Amino acid sequence: MFDCADPSALARFWAGLLGGEPVDREPGWSYVDPPGFVRVAFQRVPEGKSVKNRLHLDLDGGDVAGAAEEAVALGAVRVGGIVQDPQGCFQVLRDPEGNEFCFVGG
Repeated sequence: MFDCADPSALARFWAGLLGGEPVDREPGWSYVDPPGFVRVAFQRVPEGKSVKNRLHLDLDGGDVAGAAEEAVALGAVRVGGIVQDPQGCFQVLRDPEGNEFCFVGG
């Protein structure tokens, strides 16, 4: 569950990123069931995001640079560049409401 200002818009962003059809259940609550993934839901809350996420998704990006480009085209924002480490690489991004997630690659 993601807290957010616009559940419908955020469900559409994540559906574009992960696949699946966005569903608006009621005002203030939407979700998407990406194929082969868990349900990702969104609920309206009155306050905005003010600090770093306590949890973020690490998604297998395969081609991390390409996956990041697709996410940016959907409305994500990069946080820095691609980071290389002994296990592979990753790119931190923020969704349209500032929730952080990463694409990781081997």
